Amino acid sequence: MNIRPRRFDHHDAVKLNDQVQLEYAERYGDGGDLTPLDPTMFDPPHGLYLLAYDEQERPVATGGWRTQDRNPEGYADGDAEIKRMFVIPEGRGRGLARRMLAALEDDARAAGRVRMVLETGDQQPEAIALYTSSGYTVCTKFGHYREYESSICMAKPLQQP
Repeated sequence: MNIRPRRFDHHDAVKLNDQVQLEYAERYGDGGDLTPLDPTMFDPPHGLYLLAYDEQERPVATGGWRTQDRNPEGYADGDAEIKRMFVIPEGRGRGLARRMLAALEDDARAAGRVRMVLETGDQQPEAIALYTSSGYTVCTKFGHYREYESSICMAKPLQQP
């Protein structure tokens, strides 16, 4: 797997985002994730968007982080928020999500962020298992879906005290 930085509006990123939206719609019976996202939110040094490609140069996984600080949606100063973690069905079970997550954490840590946060849902047991096994714990809800019962927010410290 070859992980490369890409813009959130890159054609391969758009392709995988469309796929993950369909999966969200199937799992939750709605229109997918409606969190407002702008491609510039992931531009360094305030974030990073990554795509993983297989040996045939096909995009197989995606993920990004964006800077968040204290605001009315419940974020805290120093937060880095994971967005659009996704591995295509054919690529699952090979450790791609774990490698993507580690790369995002390393980059956010290097950018001086102190806590990685994410929001997932109760219909995504694979994601919950990945994040739990990677050191994330449930935290106070934040973000666009903080009022939703199905929303699960998790956090992990990035800096050692």
